[in-house]
Amino acid sequence: LLSRNKVPCVHLSTGHQQKHRTFYEFRTYCIRPDQNAAFHKLTNEKIHLRTTHSKLIGYWSVEYGGLNQVFHIWEYDSYSQRAAVRAALAQDPSWISEYTSKAMPMLTSQDNEVTYLVPWSHLQRPPQEGGVYELVSFQMRPGGPAVWGDAFQAAATSHDAPGYGKLVGAFHNEFGQMNTVHALWWFESADQRAELRHKAHTDARVVAAVRNSAAHLDSQKNKLMFPCPFSPMK
Repeated sequence: LLSRNKVPCVHLSTGHQQKHRTFYEFRTYCIRPDQNAAFHKLTNEKIHLRTTHSKLIGYWSVEYGGLNQVFHIWEYDSYSQRAAVRAALAQDPSWISEYTSKAMPMLTSQDNEVTYLVPWSHLQRPPQEGGVYELVSFQMRPGGPAVWGDAFQAAATSHDAPGYGKLVGAFHNEFGQMNTVHALWWFESADQRAELRHKAHTDARVVAAVRNSAAHLDSQKNKLMFPCPFSPMK
C-alpha cells in the first residue's frame, strides 16, 4: 500500500520524443485547370527567386490522387527562421513582381502542414533520378505515437526493408490535421509500384504488420507524383 504521505509517480508520454528542431512544411496548391501549363512554366522559370531564401526539398506535380495540384516540401531549422524567410519574401520586389503577382491568380487554393520526421526516419534520396513518388497520408486514431507509433513503424519498415518501395521519409504532423502521419515513397515507375504492391500483398510479414497498424487507422489517402524539372529531389 502507498503511504498517505507519498504521491504516486506518474509518467506521461506521447511516445518517441522529437530530438531535432528541423521541420518540414508541406504545401499543396490547387491550380485552375486552364492555367496548369502556365503555372508550371512560370514556376520553372522563377523558382530560383524563392530558393534563395530557404531550402527546397522537392517539388512535384500530382498525377493521380488530385487533379491540377502541385506538392512541395520546404525545410526550416526553426519557426523563427521561417518567420524571417516569410518577412524577407514580403519585401522582395523581384519575387512579388515576377512571381507571386502572376502565380496567385492561377491558383484556386493553397494548403500547408508543418511536419517533423518521425524519430526513426531519416530523409533519404532515391537511388537514382527519375521515377515516381507516392505520398501516403494516414489519419490515425487519437492517442498519439504512444498508441500507434510502433505499429506504424513496423508497417512502414515491412515494406521498405524487403524492397517493396524506397521510403524517402516518414513524417508526423505538428500543425494541420492532428494524428496524421505521412510516408513518402519512391518507385522506378508507376508500373513497378503496381508490381511491388502486388508482391507485398502476398508477403505474410507485410500483411501481419499492416493489419496491426490498421487497427489504429481511421482513414488514408495517397497521391502519385512526378518531380518537376527544377525539383532538388528527382
